[in-house]
Amino acid sequence: MDNSFIALIEESIKKNWDLDALTDYKGATLQYKDVARKIEKIHIILEESGVQKGDKIAICGRNSSHWGVTFLAILTYGGVAVPILHEFKADNVHNIVNHSEAKLLFVGDMVWENLNENAMPNLEGILLMNDFTILVSRSEKLDYARAHLNEMFGKKFPRNFRRQHVEYHKEAPDELAVLNYTSGTTSYSKGVMLPYRAVWSNIRFALDVLPLKPGNRLVSMLPMAHMYGLAFEFLYPLCFGCHIYFLTRTPSPKIILQAFAEVKPELVIAVPLIIEKIIKKNVLPKLETPTMKFLLKVPIVSDKIKEKVREQIMQAFGGNFYEIVVGGAAFNQEIEQFMRSINFPYTVGYGMTECAPLIAYEDWKEFKQASCGKPVHRMEVKILSPDPQNIVGEIVCKGDNMMLGYYKNPEATAEAIDKDGWLHTGDLGVMDTEGNITIKGRSKNMILGSSGQNIYPEEIEDKLNNMPFVSESIIIQQADGKLAALIYPDFDDAFAHGLDDKAVENAMEENRVNLNTELPAYEQIARIKIYHEEFEKTPKKSIKRFLYQEVR
Repeated sequence: MDNSFIALIEESIKKNWDLDALTDYKGATLQYKDVARKIEKIHIILEESGVQKGDKIAICGRNSSHWGVTFLAILTYGGVAVPILHEFKADNVHNIVNHSEAKLLFVGDMVWENLNENAMPNLEGILLMNDFTILVSRSEKLDYARAHLNEMFGKKFPRNFRRQHVEYHKEAPDELAVLNYTSGTTSYSKGVMLPYRAVWSNIRFALDVLPLKPGNRLVSMLPMAHMYGLAFEFLYPLCFGCHIYFLTRTPSPKIILQAFAEVKPELVIAVPLIIEKIIKKNVLPKLETPTMKFLLKVPIVSDKIKEKVREQIMQAFGGNFYEIVVGGAAFNQEIEQFMRSINFPYTVGYGMTECAPLIAYEDWKEFKQASCGKPVHRMEVKILSPDPQNIVGEIVCKGDNMMLGYYKNPEATAEAIDKDGWLHTGDLGVMDTEGNITIKGRSKNMILGSSGQNIYPEEIEDKLNNMPFVSESIIIQQADGKLAALIYPDFDDAFAHGLDDKAVENAMEENRVNLNTELPAYEQIARIKIYHEEFEKTPKKSIKRFLYQEVR
């Protein structure tokens, strides 16, 4: 099949049989042949315990090579994968397992400690993903399959397991592959039904436009339970025969930098937050000294400094990559401008879970600053506006990457996909004559000013986040119609500069006053509220706005 995702996996395993495939950073490595062998063992467990094609199987654990193998085994068997974020609270995991009607659940040991099998009565079994230990079994067939696994494997492949034995499920384009539950920033989770054509179309696009080769290395640091990390840090490089390193612990900037220095990846996939933290902490302070500010104004010296800074940041990410692809949320404009000024190879893409995930992308050499690329192959995008180039309107799209709908939720599906088949993204933007899309905010976040003005909170937050000692912020509208700023200050930075709690409060008030001088009358911030903990985030590291709708 020309457009078969499973055929891409099958071909890659056979072709790259003896190459390294998956490594847990600081841990063990699996070659492509080891991946194939483990897939085969999971297939035996599934078959012998009565799992049918089309049955749902949930996976919940930290990123790891075992997670990757389990996911591949489910799809290549003909099952439907239900990836669940390991950071979800136990109740969320129980709800998703029950709502998806999963038959089996594969877990990591850290996750298992917090779960309660009695809250998931319809599961036939819970298995540990690293060695298929049965944690809970409600099926004699499953017990038998696990107890006799090696014996059955030996019988099936009496003269060694070889690449010609690799033969997987043949899927139909509209067949359900993945049931991915969004934990959206604006409302509670929905089960997105992603067909094989959507997964294949995303991977095919990446294979066509991103220059990787067998044996190239990548670091996987985004959650694999999320489509962005799953598609571009795992499935796409795997189809190319690349070697993927999983950061199995929650990736702090320190661990990330250490991994990049060692692995030296050929491509970096990231969310803005990671890039911003590294640049804000390690690079910008050095450039903000009076001497540097002066030197940056001197033309020839300025170019030399920029070259040096570019080289430093390239080295921070391993010094060996083609480009950094940023996605998942809007980029801080000041940081983006800085990266553009030093000619840094970055690009910003746009997508959503409902499109598995890509809607727009452009190579860094052609990329237009502040945009998020052009519509990807096999996708149409339009702006619902009388003048799409100048007047902001909702971004809608249709094409192969699109979902089938929301699982067991026809109302939400009808709300998202109109009668002509266009998916309404809920994002607002404009599109120039070349097709570059620029996002202006989420329609669901848009605030209507007292005289009917459209206020995009993200634009104000972007300014506020660049002010002294501000780590992150949310702009909301109070009951009286006035705007308030919820701020989580960068306490570490403030304390390092000798500020105490009271001084931090004063600094935030000063920020409010200064910010108001830059804003039109209808966007004035009336009050601030300081938060002492980071705002709750989704897997894509965007703030769960719906939790912060009032000043408490």
